[in-house]
Amino acid sequence: MASRLRVDFSDHSGVGGSNLEMYVPSKVFFTKGVGVHREKLTSFELALRDAKIAFFNLVRVSSIFPPNCQEVSVEEGLAELKPGQIVHVVISECATAEPNRLVASSVGVAIPRDSNHFGYLSEHHAYGQTAKTAADYAEDLAAEMLATIMGVEFNPNSSWDEKRETWKIADVIYKTKEVTQTAVGHKNGLWTTVVAAAILIP
Repeated sequence: MASRLRVDFSDHSGVGGSNLEMYVPSKVFFTKGVGVHREKLTSFELALRDAKIAFFNLVRVSSIFPPNCQEVSVEEGLAELKPGQIVHVVISECATAEPNRLVASSVGVAIPRDSNHFGYLSEHHAYGQTAKTAADYAEDLAAEMLATIMGVEFNPNSSWDEKRETWKIADVIYKTKEVTQTAVGHKNGLWTTVVAAAILIP
């Protein structure tokens, strides 16, 4: 009879003594980039390089802004990471090989007034949207998700300004912002890729 491999998960030291317990990010930075190349994958790689995050093993995660998470600059964040490191990211991307086609990627964030509560990050990508339109949409989406979890009642069909006024009165949202990248498709049909990302740091 073949032997069975038994794994004991009671010891969380892991291989080489590493801790298997997942961390809660304490810092975040926002970045963006554009890449152009005849190969789609390479254009994505070049966009990541432009955003200064190509040298990490990026793992996409869903969109919770951790409690008590501090925003830092790109330079401060990169100083805490190493090439090849597994890095969690909320990322939006959009690509086109159609000449002169406008592409946009945006990540929005909504941070609660109570820093012990989690916030929301949102990803949005679109064709034909200006930077402002894409940015407003991503920021609005993050704020709306936070407002609903905080129990704020509002008309989802109202304008961004009307919603913002409602949330201001409710006083549950401390800050909203976005990072957005747009580009126009290369005139000769090369792949053009845009990325926007929030990098989560232990």
